[in-house]
Amino acid sequence: MKIAKKLKQIAVLGTCISLTSACIGCGQTESLCATKEKDRTQIIIGSDNYPPFNYEDADGKPAGIDVDLATEAFDRLGYDAVFTYIDWERKKQLVESGEIDCIWGSFSIAGREEQYHWTVPYMVSTQVVAVSKDSDIYTLADLKGKRVAVQSTTKPEELFASHADPRIPELAEVFSLQNRELIYPFLSKGYADAVAAHKTAIIQCMTDYDLEYRILDEPLLTVGLGVAFSKYDDRGIEKELSQVFCEMRADGTMEQILRKYLETPEKYLEVDDYEK
Repeated sequence: MKIAKKLKQIAVLGTCISLTSACIGCGQTESLCATKEKDRTQIIIGSDNYPPFNYEDADGKPAGIDVDLATEAFDRLGYDAVFTYIDWERKKQLVESGEIDCIWGSFSIAGREEQYHWTVPYMVSTQVVAVSKDSDIYTLADLKGKRVAVQSTTKPEELFASHADPRIPELAEVFSLQNRELIYPFLSKGYADAVAAHKTAIIQCMTDYDLEYRILDEPLLTVGLGVAFSKYDDRGIEKELSQVFCEMRADGTMEQILRKYLETPEKYLEVDDYEK
């Protein structure tokens, strides 16, 4: 017993010496090595409550596709990812003022390329229209004279307001709601004839609240999702993050994370093939 105890003490001492030597060899003191992990910089990420990309789990902690991706990606860069819910309509103002470091919340790049410093797209998402299961709306053309509910400052709102897509007819009204969760009651209660949002979000809402909607086969548009930094941010983090995305895609980490939330996750990672 005494011999075993002595050998254990020697082993522990050897480990301590090795760790100390490694620190000194890197030009660091032992105390700096001990606190290195504690001194990591936080990255404040502004997002919206938007399942399955970002939501609170049963313990009230951030969870979802974007949360898991951000946690892993920034960890590889030596940062701690901290999510905070923001007023989505103020996202550009918040990132430019420095209150948040970046915007990461199922955020479409298309049409906003010049407004931010963007990462490369980390996944693909389809914006779609959903209606009640007994609705007479089956195509985008059938939306003529109908009322559609969308979240404000989103791509569907922009698309309906711009009249730039010839497939979309003249609507009776577009309800632009600040709170994303309100668009679904608008449809269920008959205030709106349809809603438009990310397909993944609509499917998640149907699952969470046992709703029976029918998603039109004809999509509004397919977009790449990215992470946005202020145009005044010269740290270059978006470039480093883009490189990490490539690494995570290559080593299978990104697909593994998406598989927790989505069926056939591989199709959401076809970022080089989607129609931009």
